Amino acid sequence: MRDSVGNLLADGDAVVLVKDLKVKGAGQTLKRGTMIRSIRLTGDPQEIDCRHESIKGLVLRAEFVKKA
Repeated sequence: MRDSVGNLLADGDAVVLVKDLKVKGAGQTLKRGTMIRSIRLTGDPQEIDCRHESIKGLVLRAEFVKKA
């Protein structure tokens, strides 16, 4: 799986958001530059399972993150 700039991602990596994202169901927006730690890769090659301090069960698309 690759991030928005082509770096390979692995389980446990830290990523940074490259775009402001509205989170459905949480009523909040994650700002560009937000650090997400300890990602987990899923079966879908474009989805990353991760946790944020205020949002549990967050799934992000690989096109919106870059490796930290």
